[in-house]
Amino acid sequence: MHPSDTPLALDYAALDDTALAHRVQAGDRDAFRQIMRRCNQRLFRVARSVVHDDAEAEDVVQAAYVNAYEKIASFRGDASLATWLTRVVLNEAHGRLRQRRPTMDIEAMDKTLHDDSRVIPFPGRSGGDDPVSAAARAEVRRLLERAIDALPEPFRVVYVMREIEECTVEETATSLGLRSETVKTRLHRARRLLRAALHDTLAATVAGAFPFLGARCDRMTEAVMQRLR
Repeated sequence: MHPSDTPLALDYAALDDTALAHRVQAGDRDAFRQIMRRCNQRLFRVARSVVHDDAEAEDVVQAAYVNAYEKIASFRGDASLATWLTRVVLNEAHGRLRQRRPTMDIEAMDKTLHDDSRVIPFPGRSGGDDPVSAAARAEVRRLLERAIDALPEPFRVVYVMREIEECTVEETATSLGLRSETVKTRLHRARRLLRAALHDTLAATVAGAFPFLGARCDRMTEAVMQRLR
């Protein structure tokens, strides 16, 4: 074979959802590998927001991928692959959740809220390489993750999809099987709950800021006493 006749390696990253799905349907597992690389982070975050555990979230996503691979022929392209897979992951996650506890009463979780200001953005999308700044962002991220973990699950899933994954209202609604207005309401409530949780956490932290106790306090006290003498 002449070198010019050698087939070029397929650029899977350049393929759109429909092309990838068609190749998977034809038995191309490398195409499915590309789908996983494209969707892993979102699906893990969505699963984690439901099951509340890193290891189980990974297991949920893996099980959902196996299920999706077997049912890839049902993907019609009406929504993106990420949206379709999100529904598969949510079905798997909620199936496990139902085995652990009864369904939550969403309407009883919170009262009507009016303040619609945003919670601080989730860290990680930008920032310099300064070690001190990186450490500060990491601490903010930990505070946010703990606060997000404490949200009621239906609000938590919406918050993760809208604020962290930056899904549109429409995509979130389609993925979760909700009306757009319901998505907006739950995001609104999630922000309010987060603000309250972060305020309490930061208030306790602020109270301990700039400590001047122990040896430092004694040293300054003695220095002043020396001057007074």
